[in-house]
Amino acid sequence: MRILLWHVHGSWTTAFVQGPHTYLVPVLPDRGPDGLGRAETFAWPESVREVGPQELAELDVDVVVLQRPHEEQLAERWLGGRRPGRDIPAVYLEHNAPDGAVPDTRHPYADRDDLTLVHVTHFNRLFWDNGTTRTTVIEHGIVDPGHRWTGELGRAAVVVNDPVRRGRYVGTDLLPALSEAAPLDVFGMRTAGLDAHLGLPPERCRAQDLPQEQLHSAMARRRFYLHPVRWTSLGLSLLEAMHLGMPVVALATTEAVEAVPEGTGTLSTRPEVLAEAARRYLDEPQAAAEDGERARRAALNRYGLKQFLHRWEQLLEEVTR
Repeated sequence: MRILLWHVHGSWTTAFVQGPHTYLVPVLPDRGPDGLGRAETFAWPESVREVGPQELAELDVDVVVLQRPHEEQLAERWLGGRRPGRDIPAVYLEHNAPDGAVPDTRHPYADRDDLTLVHVTHFNRLFWDNGTTRTTVIEHGIVDPGHRWTGELGRAAVVVNDPVRRGRYVGTDLLPALSEAAPLDVFGMRTAGLDAHLGLPPERCRAQDLPQEQLHSAMARRRFYLHPVRWTSLGLSLLEAMHLGMPVVALATTEAVEAVPEGTGTLSTRPEVLAEAARRYLDEPQAAAEDGERARRAALNRYGLKQFLHRWEQLLEEVTR
């Protein structure tokens, strides 16, 4: 198939484009949000093609994967008037948990009879008001980075983008107290200045933005993965950490309670319990290694690439039929 999708979520797309299709990714001269083109920091196969709006108007497209509300009008314009869901099969992929008046938040694509709404977690499907739109869940898939955990550094790895701007949503306010239990290395986009923002010295909190390949190796050297997120969709970095063989210390919120089974780490809504778990992993590296082994097995079983691609293949065949 020829699948049109915008480059919106690099990590998710990295898994999706491992399938057997041709993936048409729009590109604009300024490479802005509606025309990023191919990712520079992710390993995408040659089957991912950059296409401009003029080329799209002449191409046969089998299915459109929409990810933002305005893409429907954008696709119709760039596809020469062909309407996603009417003239070309379409699905709407929702990456995020609802925001605003939760749990009454109505999805922008509620009550549609011309496409399928795909959520990445069961939690998201439950909390969005989807109306009568046909809805399904295809959980995340991860390109396995391999079991790299060494835990040689007695520090916690945290991966979050925009921690200053997103604040309480991603648990930034919890980091000072948790850094007293274990020093933190916070990775992600726009993390610069986080330590100063929190008023923490480098020995308690360091921040840096790394390319994915460097990021995985850096994470794996830390003793455990800390997930202090209050409200967001399930972070792919959490699943990547589990694939790396890292034990998890996480807030028991959103989909984390499904993703982190017993024996792979500690889940709690009490930060003091997370701090206790962090201290234990610092004191007992062997316990961290054993929980990390179980975390990797659990992640491979539930979030492996093979089952992810198989579920998408089934859905794409259904909507194009």
